Amino acid sequence: MPEPLDAALTEVRTLLLDPTLTRAVAAGRRRGQRPSVVRAELRPVVLKAGPRLQISTSDGSRPYTRNVAPGTEAGSAVDALLAEPFGNWHVETADATLQLRVTKSGEAQVHRAAATRTAAEPVGHDRAKEYLLDPGDPIFAEIGGSAAKRRQVDAFLRALAATLPEELTGPLRVVDLGCGNAYLTFAAYRYLARRGLDVELVGVDVREDQRRRNTELADRLGWAGRVSFVAGTIADAVVEPAPDLVLALHACDTATDEALARAVRWNARWVLAAPCCHHDLAAQLRSRPAPAPYELLTRQGILRERFADVLTDALRAGLLRLHGYRAEVVEFVDSRHTPRNLLIRARRTGAAPTEGQRAEYRELVDQWQVTPRLAALLAGDAPNT
Repeated sequence: MPEPLDAALTEVRTLLLDPTLTRAVAAGRRRGQRPSVVRAELRPVVLKAGPRLQISTSDGSRPYTRNVAPGTEAGSAVDALLAEPFGNWHVETADATLQLRVTKSGEAQVHRAAATRTAAEPVGHDRAKEYLLDPGDPIFAEIGGSAAKRRQVDAFLRALAATLPEELTGPLRVVDLGCGNAYLTFAAYRYLARRGLDVELVGVDVREDQRRRNTELADRLGWAGRVSFVAGTIADAVVEPAPDLVLALHACDTATDEALARAVRWNARWVLAAPCCHHDLAAQLRSRPAPAPYELLTRQGILRERFADVLTDALRAGLLRLHGYRAEVVEFVDSRHTPRNLLIRARRTGAAPTEGQRAEYRELVDQWQVTPRLAALLAGDAPNT
């Protein structure tokens, strides 16, 4: 049954300013009117400065996000949005959901429902996949990215969640090497901060224009004090103090080796690196005959390339083990999303390598007559391999 619009919007206002608000979206337009923005989304966030109401709006071409303080500032911002002629409001709190549609006659058609399931309750098998970060999270309006990229990053975050101990407390220093447009950087910060961790994250990329672009984006998201960027190479960029956690998503070819080498030199507690391209060892395999009886492995070009991928990552994991890490190579996302779907995941144990581990690595390198780039990078720090 239609209701007076003013009364319904007053109820919406109360819910938007309720401490239990989880998400709200305004969209569409009323008959004969047009809002100044095509969409607005509100959700609570916790920043270093304290709790804030995050408001993300879009004019159809460019998103804009701001964080307003509870009280007068939030009230004024909400009143401004309610004054816009949006045709629909959807508001969710911990206790209720309200959907408001403005009819052609200017009245409100309102549907109210109580919350029917908490986050801890199981979901049906036909429900859409749960993401570690909601695809509707306002950060995605800012950082962009395709659905495929979002799935890759979500899978990477799941691997990160499985790597970090549940009881982890205290400050966590994170570095994303070869961060590019910082899609993973921002998503990782969002996820780790929501775990309640005291996170500082640094993104490293060789391009100065990327550093400026990413720094401006961190400012818009309200994370300038927690997420920063450095322009420089993976091997030489100044990052101080040393990180606890090193991330590298699809650093191409030997850039992955540079990321792993820096992690080892930093004595990072955890390392997650998803390699991309393996040209270095592939070129070495092309330049010399394969040891008997493995000629068939490298005679065909495509088989040689695939074997180079496997050999490269096996030797990387072996070298990390020699440097005091427990390392494993796992598939972190389905291959239909990206063919570069392997992840080197390592945890520092500080254990000295055994003679058997040294011999196992040396025998493989000698048999194939290859020089892994990671071994060359760590030559000054390496144990006697």
